[in-house]
Amino acid sequence: MPAAPDFPPAPDRVAVKRALISVSDKTGLVEAAKALADMGVELVSTGGTKAAIAAAGLPVKDVADLTSFPEMMDGRVKTLHPVVHGGLLGVRDAPEHKKAMDEHGIGAIDLVYVNLYPFEATVAKGGDFAACVENIDIGGPAMIRSAAKNHGYVAVCTEPADLEEVLAALKADGATSLSLRKTLAARAYARTAAYDAAISTWFAGQLGETAPKRRTISGELVQTMRYGENPHQAAAFYRTGEARIGVANAHQLQGKELSYNNINDTDAAFELVAEFDPKAGPACAIIKHANPCGVAAGKTLVEAYERALACDPLSAFGGIIALNQKLDAATATEILKLLTEVVIAPDADEDAIALFRKKKNVRLLTTGGLPDPLAGGETFKSVAGGFLVQSRDTARLTPADLKVVTKRAPTETEIRDMLFAFTIAKHVKSNAIVYAREGQTLGIGAGQMNRKDSARIAALRAADFGLDLKGSACASEAFFPFPDGLIQAADAGCTAVIQPGGSIGDQKVIEAADERGVAMVFTGVRVFRH
Repeated sequence: MPAAPDFPPAPDRVAVKRALISVSDKTGLVEAAKALADMGVELVSTGGTKAAIAAAGLPVKDVADLTSFPEMMDGRVKTLHPVVHGGLLGVRDAPEHKKAMDEHGIGAIDLVYVNLYPFEATVAKGGDFAACVENIDIGGPAMIRSAAKNHGYVAVCTEPADLEEVLAALKADGATSLSLRKTLAARAYARTAAYDAAISTWFAGQLGETAPKRRTISGELVQTMRYGENPHQAAAFYRTGEARIGVANAHQLQGKELSYNNINDTDAAFELVAEFDPKAGPACAIIKHANPCGVAAGKTLVEAYERALACDPLSAFGGIIALNQKLDAATATEILKLLTEVVIAPDADEDAIALFRKKKNVRLLTTGGLPDPLAGGETFKSVAGGFLVQSRDTARLTPADLKVVTKRAPTETEIRDMLFAFTIAKHVKSNAIVYAREGQTLGIGAGQMNRKDSARIAALRAADFGLDLKGSACASEAFFPFPDGLIQAADAGCTAVIQPGGSIGDQKVIEAADERGVAMVFTGVRVFRH
């Protein structure tokens, strides 16, 4: 491990005499270059960046003038040179460094502004392998890292906002402060880390590696929060750049800033309601503490909402409402009669938006679409000292997937009800039991330590709100290990049960169903959600 040299302390203030600019995204480039030039800063640049600056009539040197080497190999080699990196890494107050810079004609570079080749954007647009590889920047990250390492003397910027801070400091004080340069360096390393993470993740995907030896998760700060799950916990929200429609990319039309719990619950609600194709009809999901308390389809959106609310209006108080179609005025009117934290939908019409403006604290989000419940992807969960990664749960059942195991086969209506209930159970915390009939949840039992309790609690909730379970379907997201849970469901009134099967106690459960005239199917698919 290299020992730290005995360098003199870095100065607090450093005047910017020379700036190296090389940007892929040239938004605001000319204005920034002019501001620097007006302050007497010498501009050095490369390729298209230099051409844009020169076209604006500003004086600018080509990097090749410093290195005495032309840009070559399709632009792959232009800044990878000792004159460039010596100008970035040289510790100006260290005698040996100064001597080397003088002997080799290396001029100091005080400011670097580099944004990288658009690798992430190329991947997002579906670029082929060669295009993505060609958009892997090499010289840019090298310059950023060199400048960041030598933050004692060099200010490094990787996006326009960084440069705006530097320009403001120069206009106010004629120099950058050590504090600012440290802040910029930290941001710069975070940017190159995120860039490398995107490349490594993409490359692993190209090779079909589901578990690469090293895995990095990166994100861009969206907001800091007042607190996390509880007031004593600090929290922040980051966007990963994943191209999936949802709360991270939603447009907030109105309402207070989203909290940690709001975001967590809204994500759960929207992922659930996306299971229902809007072309097949309206659907609504109401979520409380990441569990559904009511889900329903309807002939109209307002009917879907009212049917979802009827399942558990008590728990819906202060909950999250997700819709699979454009929010209209009729639905907005009914929703606003209830205390609601967040409403999320693909879109909202002007009349609905106007109604929400009268309730300024209610958060209204639109997304422009629904996430694809069948699309691949990964989910992450932190544990002490590490994190777990798994593929997204894309389980989707059809009637053909069901294996009848009882003497009585389910009717077509019972099959529809079972599939609806099982779809909801996929989004309920385990152990989960869901009673449903005619596209409406009637009772939901979530997060219990045994399945019998979940079945009992779901039945009690239905009774509390006057919902009759007679003729309903019951879904269990994992197998019944004993007959007790099924008996509880049958006694509550259900006539059809859907479950994965696979328990050593399956035969006893089947016998209990047959004794009660209950039709039961096995799916062979478990949908635990912990």
